[in-house]
Amino acid sequence: MDFAVGIILGLALLAVALAVYFLPTVIAYARVKRNIWAIFALNLLLGWSVIGWIISLVWALSVETVDP
Repeated sequence: MDFAVGIILGLALLAVALAVYFLPTVIAYARVKRNIWAIFALNLLLGWSVIGWIISLVWALSVETVDP
């Protein structure tokens, strides 16, 4: 019984960690960003470093301007 609880808690922790890790990608998707795949790639490849994660978060939160 304790082993099963440990497995479930471990999987829940993994799910929360992945959700936080890919938060910039989720935000970019929700805001329908043009560069969602570039934000995803940056988040995937450099998100492990705090700087890469922050850059992808700022990019996902930035306002896109429309060219006339």
